[in-house]
Amino acid sequence: MSAYRFPKSGRLRGQKRIQELFKRGSSFYLQPFRIVVLRSTDETGRHEVLLTVSKREFKRAVDRNRIRRIMREAYRLNQGKINNLPKLQIAYIYSAKEMPELKQISAKFVESFERLKQYVEKN
Repeated sequence: MSAYRFPKSGRLRGQKRIQELFKRGSSFYLQPFRIVVLRSTDETGRHEVLLTVSKREFKRAVDRNRIRRIMREAYRLNQGKINNLPKLQIAYIYSAKEMPELKQISAKFVESFERLKQYVEKN
């Protein structure tokens, strides 16, 4: 199994699971993201990630899709840095008003992984 894959099993899906994450999870801000995290009850498999962009900030679906694509690629390339942590459910909510670059989003993902490590140590 390649460390650089982002298969369907790594995506957070299902309305109940997403609602549980937002209801019980802890959140923090790391511009341009609001990150919600919850320790997964299922310890097998991968971390489950939800990537979302506000429709309020980006009216055109083309722009939202582009941002999600950039976020997905940045996560895919850097996910190896959190593979040794217990399984988490993570939501990345893009909240900035400008179109991002892959390089800056990638740096923010690495920074967020450091915060996630602190979260796991604390809880």
